[in-house]
Amino acid sequence: MGLARGFGVTLGQIGKRRRVTVAYPEFKREKPVRLHGRHVLNRYEDGMEKCIGCELCAGVCPAKCIYVRGADNPADAPVSPGERYGFVYEINYLRCIHCDLCVEACPTEAITETKLFEFSFANRADAIYTKDELLVDDAGRARRQPWEYWRGDEDADASAWMRATSSSGRAEYGDRVNWSGELGVGVRQPEAGQASEAPPAPPDPPEFPGYGH
Repeated sequence: MGLARGFGVTLGQIGKRRRVTVAYPEFKREKPVRLHGRHVLNRYEDGMEKCIGCELCAGVCPAKCIYVRGADNPADAPVSPGERYGFVYEINYLRCIHCDLCVEACPTEAITETKLFEFSFANRADAIYTKDELLVDDAGRARRQPWEYWRGDEDADASAWMRATSSSGRAEYGDRVNWSGELGVGVRQPEAGQASEAPPAPPDPPEFPGYGH
């Protein structure tokens, strides 16, 4: 009797509610602009790498999935505009939780995230992305790997989260440009709709007799 009642509930819902599923993977819902997905290492408009090998992204990562080793820039052929560059850069996607803290910690906007989240690995080595796989190509786009399922422009707005949280997440900076240009893109426009009232000034400290004398 309980089984029949259970099927009755199921059959009673057929045709009553709007379908919320889609025929995946033939059809895919539009992803949010700030979706956290596979990372890319960006380059300046002149082609130089943005990463300076400071290791801040590795230090802030709660999953300890990022490994960076910096090196001094060669004088005859510098890789980045600074004194150092990211000689080794690896991300272990078996551990990454896509929290985006690395993006917020980076002082040069070197690492950002695309909206690609559909990738699978036939072996563990493929899950550890190297610098050659993370660095954008000469057009400023992500380098497609055989195990990734690219459907379109998942890498077209990779710096959205970085621009939304500039500077330090304060909304009053929403209409200002606080970042550098990107290879193949130029200087992106700031995100709109983040304006807010200026925070109130902190109160004056209380006065105590004899304090400061």
